[in-house]
Order: sequence, then structure tokens, then C-alpha cells
Amino acid sequence: MTEHQDETGAAYDGVVELYASMFADRLETRPFARAMVATFAELVRATGNLRAADVGCGPGHLTAMLQDLGLDAFGLDLSPGMVDHARRAHPALRFDEARMEALPVGDCALGGILAHYSMIHTPPGELPALLAEQVRVLAPGGLLLVSFFGTEGPEPVRFDHKVASAYSWPVDRFAELLAGAGLVPFARLVHDPASERGFLDAHVLARLA
Repeated sequence: MTEHQDETGAAYDGVVELYASMFADRLETRPFARAMVATFAELVRATGNLRAADVGCGPGHLTAMLQDLGLDAFGLDLSPGMVDHARRAHPALRFDEARMEALPVGDCALGGILAHYSMIHTPPGELPALLAEQVRVLAPGGLLLVSFFGTEGPEPVRFDHKVASAYSWPVDRFAELLAGAGLVPFARLVHDPASERGFLDAHVLARLA
């Protein structure tokens, strides 16, 4: 897992300013994703545990959005360049360098985890271990919102993402992975792509039993 993580982190280090300029609108042009993030935040608030991690936070725009939605949010990313940008762009918030399979968070500590297109670079065989780490840090009843590229085929599809190699997933297969990790998927939103890439945009919301 380390090798591809290092490659992905280095690739994102090389596009920090461009990436931030493209996605710093906090989903203002993406109504479906914005609605799912708002729903996620509302459900996390209802648990009473407001502590939430934006895992794979990039330039920190969605960490700030979660904070604005009433959560005690912090961001984690494997790219030092992204973390540095996020700290400069949002100095009131906490951002740390971390890998998704080794989160610097105690057991059962979080009310919510947002993974917004941040699991897409993980090879399919490594996703179960990565999801197990998210489960470790979630409190009972905690929420996980995962957004990813969906495909209508039966198997994950590897493709050349503009930053690093990535995978699209059949939504049912991804939901099965979440269930296998001990989560209960209870809501999903799948819609036509907002770009020429052609994959569906998928958002799955799950709760830790």
C-alpha cells in the first residue's frame, strides 16, 4: 500500500494550486454533492458527536464547509503540499498529514468521516483494510459519506485520472464493501457525470451499527 500512496501524494503535491483553483467553490456548482454533504452534516449533528474528519481533504474547502455546517471538523491528507495549502487557506482549522489506512485518531472518536473522492486511488484489493480503519475511528452510530466514480459494469474499472491512477466502482459492489466492514449503507445518490469522463457520480452514506 505504501508505494502507490507515495506516488499519489507526490502527484497531488505537483498540482496543489491548480487543484485548489478548480475545487475551492465548496461545491457551489455541484448541487447533488452539496446536498449529500449537508445531509451528512445534519445526521452527524444528530448523533451529538460533532467531531468529524475530512479524510483526503485536499486544499481544505470541504473541511471548511463541514465547519460552517456546525461540525467540529478537521482535515487529513497524504499530500504535504495540500496540507500546507489548507492551513494557509483556512488558518482557524486543523489540518494534518496522514494516510487513510493509518489515521492519527483514537478508537471510536468520531461522529463522522467525509471521504469525498479520496478513496478512488486505492486499488480494490486494499479497500477493505482502508475501510476497516475508518470503522475503527468512528463512534457507534457514526456516519461515513463516501463519494466516488460509479460504473454500470460488474467490476471496478481502472482509469487514468488526471492526477494519479484511479478506479470507478459499481455502486452495489462498493456498498457491499461498506457492509463487509461493519457499516450499514442506508442512502445513495447516483447521477450523470458533470464532466466528459463519462463515469457516474456516486455518493453512499453509511452508519456504524
